[in-house]
Amino acid sequence: MATGDPASIAREIIDSNSFMTLGTADASGLPWVSPVWFATADYRELFWVSRPERRHSRNLRERPQLSIVIFNSQVPIGAGEAVYLSAVADRPEGSELDRALEIFSDRSEAQGERRWARADVEAPAPLRMYRATATEHFVLDSNDNRIPVSLWAGHGPAR
Repeated sequence: MATGDPASIAREIIDSNSFMTLGTADASGLPWVSPVWFATADYRELFWVSRPERRHSRNLRERPQLSIVIFNSQVPIGAGEAVYLSAVADRPEGSELDRALEIFSDRSEAQGERRWARADVEAPAPLRMYRATATEHFVLDSNDNRIPVSLWAGHGPAR
C-alpha cells in the first residue's frame, strides 16, 4: 500500500476506479459477488444500475446489507490497494432518484458516455438505479491489515 493519509489513499482509489465489486447474500446466506460500474459524489453513497432480476439485485431485495471492494486489478502481486466498505442498499425514488441520476450522469459523461434519465431506469426500461450507503470504509496498511477511515465529515467515524 502507498504511504500517506489513509483517507486520502481511499479517496484516490475510489476516484481512479470505474468498477466496484458487490458482495451480496440471499435470504439463506448464500454469497454472490458482482462487478458493477459506479458513480459517487461523496464516497458515502455509491450508485449503479442493474436489472432487478439479476442475482445480486434479487439478493439485495431479500437482504439489503452488502459489502463492497474497490481495487485496481492491474497492479503487480503484493502492490494491491483496495477500499473495503460495509453498506446498505436501496433504490432511490422521487427527488433522490433525480439526484442519483445527476451524479451517475456526471461520471458517465466524464468517461465519455451518455447522460442518464428517468426513462432509462423506470419501467418499462430493463434497468433500475441502486444506491449503497456506506457505514464503514477500510484501507489496507503495509502489513495487509484493514485500517478504518472516515471519508465524510459530519456523519460520524468509520468503525
